[in-house]
Amino acid sequence: MKKTIPIIVAVAVVVVAGILAGLWRTEAHPYEWVASWGSKGSDDGQFLYIEDFAIDSKGNILVTDALTSTVQAFSKEGEFVAKFGGKGNEKGSLEKPEGIAVSKDGRIYVADYLTGFIKVYSADFNHLKTFSGLGTGPGMTSESEFMDFSPVNGLLYIAEAGNHRVSVFDQEGTFKFSFGEYGSGRGQLNRPEAAKVASDGTVYVADLGNHRIQVFSAEGKFIRKFGKEGNGPGEFRRPAGITLTKGGKIFVTEIGNNRVQKLNQDGTFICMWGTEGSEDGQFGNLHGILSDEAGNIYVADSANYRVQKFRATSM
Repeated sequence: MKKTIPIIVAVAVVVVAGILAGLWRTEAHPYEWVASWGSKGSDDGQFLYIEDFAIDSKGNILVTDALTSTVQAFSKEGEFVAKFGGKGNEKGSLEKPEGIAVSKDGRIYVADYLTGFIKVYSADFNHLKTFSGLGTGPGMTSESEFMDFSPVNGLLYIAEAGNHRVSVFDQEGTFKFSFGEYGSGRGQLNRPEAAKVASDGTVYVADLGNHRIQVFSAEGKFIRKFGKEGNGPGEFRRPAGITLTKGGKIFVTEIGNNRVQKLNQDGTFICMWGTEGSEDGQFGNLHGILSDEAGNIYVADSANYRVQKFRATSM
């Protein structure tokens, strides 16, 4: 018996290692690269610091660029359509656009990180109104990041990195409530990067400084959290972008791990892809992420000044 125990253990180790190796191989390429667009610069179709995405009422992909101070619109194949914003003293000018969301009626909302303003544009990219402003009080924002409209109550949920909270407004810009405070406990936040809303109205927040995802009710009540700091499956290093599918899946980008993870909405790991680099399917300084109705995934590959598009192979 004494001789067989080491043999059994050795066999078990080999079997487990083989299984894990197989899983990692499967997880390495669950999505295939389709296309990339963009290069470094400030001309049409170029980027300096991509932040987040939205899909407008015409089906275009809207991309915020913090350092060119613009929002650019592209077809889903990456063809440049138009851009708006830019630095200046006009009502529709932008300083550092980061979050972006589109209401059901087609209006485009852009969160300006430096000024605290939320600017509203028509479907044709004309400025309509501005609300909020820089501050810590109710209805003010600080370092506003990625945001989303709830498909259930129609409210706009805005992650505020500077105030360590999520602020909620109606579509006319009237402040409703906020939730979260600085800390690492349940429901507390440390520089949240994204607030995205699932089809049932629950709010998923990328708690960047705490290396986790937190889930809240539509009213801002803590429901659950998942993830911890690390580079294993289901772990995170500075999670930034979130996108949710109608099929109940969540995709998360990680600045620290240069990869995308796909999970069930309860946090159960499904697969992941990406490594640091500049080749197709490699990433640098990942930020926003978007899924379209066809299941394609668009990723803000910020350090490489480009958008990358992926599609599922067998997942």
